[in-house]
Amino acid sequence: MKGHIFFLLLTFLLALLPVASKADWINLSGAENTRNIAEIYVEKGHVKIKLEVFVQDMFLFGELVPDNIFPEPIPGRPGPDERIIHFADSVLQVITDTGEKLPAKLDLVEPRMRVERPSPFVGSINPYTRQRILSPPEDKRVLYVELTYPFEGKPESLTFIPPIDKKSGFPKASIGFLCYHQGVPVVDFRQLTDQNSLHLDWDDPWYSVFEKKALKRTLQSGIRTYLYIEPYEVRHEILVRVKDMMTWMNFNLQGEDYIEIDEFDPVREKVAQFFMDREKVLIDGKQLKAILDRTAYVESSMLRSRFIEIPERVLLNTAMIGIVVTYLTDGIPQEVVTQWDLFSERVQKVTASMTDPAGPFPYDLTPDNNVLKWTNYLKTHTIPTVDKITVDETHRGIPVPLGSLACVILLLPLGFTAYKRHKHNQSIKIQFSLILVLVIGMVALFPFWNFSIGSSARASQISEEDSKNITLSLLKNVYRAFDFRDEEDVYDKLAISVSGDLLKDVYLQSRQSMIIEQAGGAQAKITEVTVLETEVQKSKTQKGAVAVRTKWTAVGSVGHWGHLHTRQNVYDAILTLAVADGSWKIVGIDLLEEKRIDPFAKK
Repeated sequence: MKGHIFFLLLTFLLALLPVASKADWINLSGAENTRNIAEIYVEKGHVKIKLEVFVQDMFLFGELVPDNIFPEPIPGRPGPDERIIHFADSVLQVITDTGEKLPAKLDLVEPRMRVERPSPFVGSINPYTRQRILSPPEDKRVLYVELTYPFEGKPESLTFIPPIDKKSGFPKASIGFLCYHQGVPVVDFRQLTDQNSLHLDWDDPWYSVFEKKALKRTLQSGIRTYLYIEPYEVRHEILVRVKDMMTWMNFNLQGEDYIEIDEFDPVREKVAQFFMDREKVLIDGKQLKAILDRTAYVESSMLRSRFIEIPERVLLNTAMIGIVVTYLTDGIPQEVVTQWDLFSERVQKVTASMTDPAGPFPYDLTPDNNVLKWTNYLKTHTIPTVDKITVDETHRGIPVPLGSLACVILLLPLGFTAYKRHKHNQSIKIQFSLILVLVIGMVALFPFWNFSIGSSARASQISEEDSKNITLSLLKNVYRAFDFRDEEDVYDKLAISVSGDLLKDVYLQSRQSMIIEQAGGAQAKITEVTVLETEVQKSKTQKGAVAVRTKWTAVGSVGHWGHLHTRQNVYDAILTLAVADGSWKIVGIDLLEEKRIDPFAKK
């Protein structure tokens, strides 16, 4: 079926777009699986806490349990107002830097089911604690509670204290928590311990920080730069927080808290132009043409990242813009160098990394060490190529050398003329010389410009091992063709393994796939193809071809701003293969089934 090869590639591109990716903030603590969960939001004038209390731990938070949950009234139980006063004073305390315990207001309480949170490392060993990461409770019932702790002014710090056992000094309840200050994530999921003091930066909440080192946010830097070195291209990707860029740029924003809808594009374009004017990546000592591939707002959180495509009101504290600059290269360069010179009183360290086919190399840039330099140490790396899949002699038919055949055709009238002149005793020196040239040409041209008569693919003569090798090679060729950026290159490489109307169809639709890829900020790559099984039959739709029922897996990945997203799909399809010009080509494909599988699932 026409276009299905394009469909196979497109499913990967769509799957890899980081619209709702779960790979950006990797949490190894397992705190998201704790029995009880607290989400803490520090805003102007109040703290909002959203609690999920595990059904078996409700007795530890008894003050929050509403009266209507009990089958009958409990004699002597304090009223709701008295209970919430005691709760804020002794159970879940919020204390300012002046020692004031904040009162609490109960906004909502109701039974719910636990929120499912991504936890890809369940069962794995935490490399820092050497403890196994536990799974969430099987019982998903929770008491959901929303609390407000009001305060006046702008306290320098807030301390959060969970229910504490007076004898041991340890928390009575295990609580996993995360915290935001005016929309900025201050900490990844961690355990709420005995005392947790948060120092608040009201001028720029990005720099609010917990006192304990164990509660530091994984990504501290608001400015990050990345180099991606791949076959045929080098990408320089920059992710910056708009508020940090105000040190070097004046955006003339209407307000202090948001980038308004009508400011959305102008700010994005201004940041992109700022970096394009300063772009100074050197590839093998030369400054190649810089292509602005992508500029987009990026919303990063602990659970996902997404591109904000349609202009909307964006919170200034967290607004980040990503810039992707691409350089087209021949193969892989030997050296890539860039220098970073944007530092300020706030920005003294810039998170960076260099990623090549061997993997990422994290790096931190500082004012005294501001050069990012990649050197090619890939001694054993072979750049993937697209080569013809030659056909065994059995399927090639009778070779006919076109050049030699042309010489034979010219020899016939020339020989007849020479014969007539010789019969009439006329000189044949010229004819003899031409005949000699044609004979030499016939021999010399024999290996070139051949085509086959009667070439066909016979199912009975193709073993299962051969069919696996042929289909694997063809599929790899098709996927590799899309690694090239230039459309002419894509077409030429596809033509090596795809033939007929299918080639035109795939090529034309590949233009659309490139547009979709750019929406993700980086071009997706198929990194691994494995043919699982094949079954060869005579084609019912095309004479001289074979239909190969093929099941294979393809692993694809896309890197953007320091993160790698990987997907694995399994396909079941009928590939129609034919012999053309002495090589195998795909002339048709009928996709029967396609499904995504977890590439990291335990086997």
